[in-house]
Amino acid sequence: MVDTARILTLASPSADYTIPYGPDPLQFGDLRLPAGPGPFPVVVVIHGGFWKAAYSLDHIGWLCQALTRQGYATWSLEYRRVGQPGGGWPGTFLDVTHGVNHVRILARRFPLDLGRVAVIGHSAGGHLALWVAGAHCVPPGSPLAVDDPLSVRGAVSLAGVTDLRRAWELRLGSDAVAALLGGSPDDTPDRYAAASPQALLPLGVRQVIVHGTADPNVPYELGQRYYEAARALGDDVELLTLPEMGHFEVIDPYSDAWPTVLQAVAHLLT
Repeated sequence: MVDTARILTLASPSADYTIPYGPDPLQFGDLRLPAGPGPFPVVVVIHGGFWKAAYSLDHIGWLCQALTRQGYATWSLEYRRVGQPGGGWPGTFLDVTHGVNHVRILARRFPLDLGRVAVIGHSAGGHLALWVAGAHCVPPGSPLAVDDPLSVRGAVSLAGVTDLRRAWELRLGSDAVAALLGGSPDDTPDRYAAASPQALLPLGVRQVIVHGTADPNVPYELGQRYYEAARALGDDVELLTLPEMGHFEVIDPYSDAWPTVLQAVAHLLT
């Protein structure tokens, strides 16, 4: 039996390069490259932690290393989070957009295939992965609207917070959504409309939802409801259900969930 939270206690493996994508100390990413000449498909990785300052990219380093060993370049983003200057609305979202777009600049120095880029995220990072893949759907005039977002093949949500309105109703993460967006759906409806992947559907890109049925942190119902809504609106979406699995197995390369995660990435990049 795998200790489902052990991945949080292990020291993160070193990255090949740590590179800033903006001027703030928290605007950086960890780049890992496979062996060989490339060009390599790219997986942009976004860590979770309910968007809170207490959780950094360190704990997702093992997932990045494991993907890199499978032949994918990984670009793991750090970003400003709730409780830090500039974190929350809109800074957290803009950081992720700029971090993803920075792949274009990385490709000038490293052998990266800009035609094969996918985004993967866990928990709150799953929310951000879906959101950034659908950034072109953000309503014009929103503070989250960004010109010329990088086109990605699709997004993988690992136990993701796919619907911010429903997550607010469930008070997930001790009211983490209200802290992220600065209020309730009634207080700030425009923010929920621009920030929630479910509100942006259809995204028009491929999506894979990976979720355990025994997840105590982000209930399986969020992934299932999102899948049903995206499919009904014509999106290319797949739901990979993990029976009796919890929240952290999906980022542990030594768990029984790992083959499913690899399947999800391969679905987008091969």
